[in-house]
Amino acid sequence: MEDRFPVIQYVREDGNVTTNTIKIEKKQMYHFYKAMLRARMMDKKCLNLQRQGRIGTYVQYEGQEAAQVGSALAVEDGDWMFPTYRDHAATMTFGHSLCSLFLYWKGRIEGSVPPEGKNIFPPAVPIASQLLHATGTAWAEKKKNSDRVSIVYFGDGATSEGDFHEGLNFASVFNVPVVFFNQNNGYAISVPVEKQMKSKTIAQKGLAYDVPSLRVDGNDILAVYFETKKAVTRARNGEGPTLIEAVTWRYGAHTTADDPSKYRDQEVSARRRHTTDPLLRVERLLKNQDWWDEAEKVVMEEEITKEINESLEKAENLKEADIDQLFDHVFKKPTWIMEKQRTRHHQINKEVSQ
Repeated sequence: MEDRFPVIQYVREDGNVTTNTIKIEKKQMYHFYKAMLRARMMDKKCLNLQRQGRIGTYVQYEGQEAAQVGSALAVEDGDWMFPTYRDHAATMTFGHSLCSLFLYWKGRIEGSVPPEGKNIFPPAVPIASQLLHATGTAWAEKKKNSDRVSIVYFGDGATSEGDFHEGLNFASVFNVPVVFFNQNNGYAISVPVEKQMKSKTIAQKGLAYDVPSLRVDGNDILAVYFETKKAVTRARNGEGPTLIEAVTWRYGAHTTADDPSKYRDQEVSARRRHTTDPLLRVERLLKNQDWWDEAEKVVMEEEITKEINESLEKAENLKEADIDQLFDHVFKKPTWIMEKQRTRHHQINKEVSQ
């Protein structure tokens, strides 16, 4: 199966282009690079904030920037994005503000509300449930005769859930315009992929549903962007769904509550920072093309740092959240047990304030 689904690569680890089917442009490469740099700097900032107790448990994605940023750049305004709890590099690239992302990790309801005109669903915490939401939404767009497309993100562990198979089957039967974007980072929390499934690839799982499937180098932003763009175009033209497996690697823990040294060789991550890193690969490409400008990178870092700090200040200066928001969006009409919990919360808050 690995021979049937080879990993598509446009740029090797040394920064050399492997194909002449695409045109490399300096402006576009710097745009890609800045978007990934912005995502990485945001990820590191959030990790530091969690360690300082300024946000809650945080879910890292460092190392997966090319997969998320490249795919997010391949969809258009008006399309639909369905992220997991780890895909904020994709959502910030697609239009979520950094302030909103900070609010999400601070447990604020406002953090799940996208900017006006941006179709971004709240991050899905239950594994694979968002595949059904994406498929249903895409089907609704098809029935409205629009050309809008859904892109849905999920990890390798999600492909062992029933929702994955139901989503692919439904999308296939009804020829739904959805791109299933899998990020295979080799681990479903602490379980390595070879212990989680016997399939040699995730792409091959699309065969059962006659869904066009492929594997890309998830650390190669050009491969991710152009191959996702093809899938999006297919969906927009009424040709149905595509399953993409982006083979990638995450440097950090599953979450800040996790210790990956218990189940994963940390030397692998250390080596990958110098070989397969997505930002390093673009730097090498730019240098090979004689386009690299160290001063330009410094300017980027300064602009991003300013944006991050201003967004954080705005998020931290908001009025404290109302505890009643915990109960507002569970049921249309609160149940008796919810009202009992709400009353108890108010009593506790009153006792604490006294």
